[in-house]
Amino acid sequence: MPTSVWRAMAGNPVRFLRSRWPWRSLAYVFSSVAVTAIVWLAVLPLLLFPPLLLFVGIPIGALERLRLGFMEPEAVRDPHAPAPPGGWAWVRRRLTEAATWRELGYCACLLSVLALLDLAAMLVLCMCLLLLTLPLLVGSGADVHFAAGTWTFETIGRACAVAGLAGVPATVVTLYGISVLGGAQAAFAKWLLAPTGTETNRQVEELARSRSRLVNSFEAERRRIERDLHDGAQQHLVLLTMKLGLAERHLADADGRAGALVGEAHEQARLALTTLRDQIRGIHPQILTDFGLAEAVRELAERCPIPVEADVDLPGRLPPEIESTAYFVISEALTNAVRHAAATRIRIRGRLAGQRLALSIADDGSGGADPSRGTGLRGLADRVAVVAGTLEISSPQGGPTTVRIDLPCRCE
Repeated sequence: MPTSVWRAMAGNPVRFLRSRWPWRSLAYVFSSVAVTAIVWLAVLPLLLFPPLLLFVGIPIGALERLRLGFMEPEAVRDPHAPAPPGGWAWVRRRLTEAATWRELGYCACLLSVLALLDLAAMLVLCMCLLLLTLPLLVGSGADVHFAAGTWTFETIGRACAVAGLAGVPATVVTLYGISVLGGAQAAFAKWLLAPTGTETNRQVEELARSRSRLVNSFEAERRRIERDLHDGAQQHLVLLTMKLGLAERHLADADGRAGALVGEAHEQARLALTTLRDQIRGIHPQILTDFGLAEAVRELAERCPIPVEADVDLPGRLPPEIESTAYFVISEALTNAVRHAAATRIRIRGRLAGQRLALSIADDGSGGADPSRGTGLRGLADRVAVVAGTLEISSPQGGPTTVRIDLPCRCE
């Protein structure tokens, strides 16, 4: 199926008439007539408040971008930048944007020139359909009157037959004309209502800043939770463990049963402290904060139950969000290799090329890792995508499995 009405019209006429494009063009032009009527009804009351007419193009532009779905394979983005909170701030932002004035100009064209063209096209189509239906009306015995002259029934039948035959090519030509009109009107609307290159760049920059703020806020919240656990709950458990140890010594000679119970409580407190420390390390390892990614990866390799060869050579510290993302991706990849791949050896390699951090985690396990069958690997891809990175997984059945990540960064 052609991806545009222009390509469809350039091909086989029969294939074009059987395709979706004549119907899409009809729907687009017919909906333009309906939208024009609605807009006129909405604009007339606004004439009592002329300043409001400056903003009438904004909702019309939003509606027209939706209607472009009839003719355009891809959705047209909103050219407006997010407005700051507050009514006057919104008004000032919209009045200073070129997109607002382009939408107002399109609205003026829609209510004048485009409305006349669309109405003319619909009128011609109705006349063609009338020519096609005349033979059916006469054949069914309908009461058909002609204003001029006296015609016999046979003469009327021949005239209607000729009109019906002439209506076929006229309808085909009209469908082509409506498709041309719909395609031209859609191109004109897209030219005025789609974001320009400058507006697209601004939106991309705003999205990048928004994503950076989101990542930084998540990282700050993670560090806050880590500090609260480290300075609060962990310290209480440490004091509890010390006091239970002292109580166990004092009660050892007085009552053997009491000493045993206190000893069990002391062991449970010690286990809880160990678990809490592991959780704190999982939230954000202190070694990553103090010494950077390379040392944190070496610690992961030492703690892994299977042999890990870590070769991460970096010239300096990376941005905190990049270090955190790379660390947790490596940690999750090691966990997956140990739990699911039955690997016997893992190799981690990391290098900084230009302003991109390239990492690979390869194991000799059974392979078969598929992101579509679990949330773990999808979570890794989502974590990498948040910082505008890419993740690639190669894991054929039988192995080996290689996880490659590429992250944008600058060394400090």
